[in-house]
Amino acid sequence: MHIEFIEGKGYYSNSYICGNILVDAGLPPEFFAKYKADIETIVITHAHYDHIEHVKEISELCDAEICIHELDAAGLTDDSVSLAGAFSRRSPGIAADRLLKDGDRVGNFDVIHTPGHSRGSICLYDREDESHPLISGDTVFADGGFGRIDFAGSDESSMRSSLKRLSEIDVGGIFPGHGRVVYGNGNKHIRNSLENFGSMYP
Repeated sequence: MHIEFIEGKGYYSNSYICGNILVDAGLPPEFFAKYKADIETIVITHAHYDHIEHVKEISELCDAEICIHELDAAGLTDDSVSLAGAFSRRSPGIAADRLLKDGDRVGNFDVIHTPGHSRGSICLYDREDESHPLISGDTVFADGGFGRIDFAGSDESSMRSSLKRLSEIDVGGIFPGHGRVVYGNGNKHIRNSLENFGSMYP
């Protein structure tokens, strides 16, 4: 599957277009206007504000359903979960259409629950595509990076377990919530993230 990378601007997260699926909706609607006829589903990797700010407007623009893990769904309406106050903003104020859990399928993707950065963080993994892409949200980044665990809802033990789980999956490309995309040898980056996490949190 072709994954189109839409780079985040300012504090906004990256977004990805995967056929009729949009992953993360922090960027303003004008970034997605040309995909209006294509987008049917919006998947949120976690409910922090930089990933959800414009989900309501984009869902209305595209008439798309909103999917988010059940443990982060409250962030769509609860500022304390979305951390909207840190941006001097308010949560979008819209309910999810579908609550996700580990092992669900969205299009060609498996939903992998990867708590740590938030309680309901998820990654999307396409095991059928030969490139084995992983859309990783803020769980793991390129070059050995990983999501912060100093927020409300973050957890050190959960993040360690999530990184270990991802290190055991055959990952080619990594499509993270922030920073650059990796188009191959993703497992090396994930292993580096796990090692770096272990060094920082022994």
